[in-house]
Amino acid sequence: MKILVCITHVPDTTAKISFTDDNTKFNSDGVQYIIGPYDDYALARAVELKEASGGTVTVLNVGGAETEPTIRKALAIGADDAIRIDAEPTDSFFVAEQIANHAKDAGYDLIMMGRESIDFNGGMVHGMVGELLGLPAISPVMKLDIEGQTAKLAREIEGGKEYLELELPFIAGCQEPIAEWKIPNMRGIMSARSKKLDVVAPSEASEAVKLQKYEMPPEKGDVKMIDADNVEELVKLLKNEAKVI
Repeated sequence: MKILVCITHVPDTTAKISFTDDNTKFNSDGVQYIIGPYDDYALARAVELKEASGGTVTVLNVGGAETEPTIRKALAIGADDAIRIDAEPTDSFFVAEQIANHAKDAGYDLIMMGRESIDFNGGMVHGMVGELLGLPAISPVMKLDIEGQTAKLAREIEGGKEYLELELPFIAGCQEPIAEWKIPNMRGIMSARSKKLDVVAPSEASEAVKLQKYEMPPEKGDVKMIDADNVEELVKLLKNEAKVI
């Protein structure tokens, strides 16, 4: 089985976020980057499937040279080779086109990625890739097993789970508990240094979104304590100040 895992290069969840150039650019100074956590789940399950049934796992990232340490970590976790499409990931559709243009003639049996990245949280790329390739796209996938050419999976829906069967190939947007995150061991780290990492030029693709500016969320206000018996005041505050009812 030939699996493609698409990974993102995102700020660590503990990083302090700030912007420059009048809030039009992300300030990457001092920021530690990681594999997107949902992509990490996809990668872990892909490696498990490879170990169980044989095959190969290729990781793909759309990004500049600064993403290569993140890609090498994916190789240390268990991917066999990697591809970096040398372009800034400007928006979801641009990234989806880059992935689809690479994958359309590559013969992958399964394309996996996280349900969303944790920087923009768009959750759109897997669906766009499926549309561009004419393949089913399922998300968020919480369980995935492969039997021959048939995939059995579970995904989260409002109020419960949905169980599906479909034939390969397809695109899966993954989340926990599809697998446990894998921590690279010393052998994996050493072997990752010699694994193949191809850098390819981006294909022509449209940029559908132009970024205007970033904006930090408002600071949290003071907590207001309401007497448990004062229901009228509570309703008034929820309606007029919090605006949640």
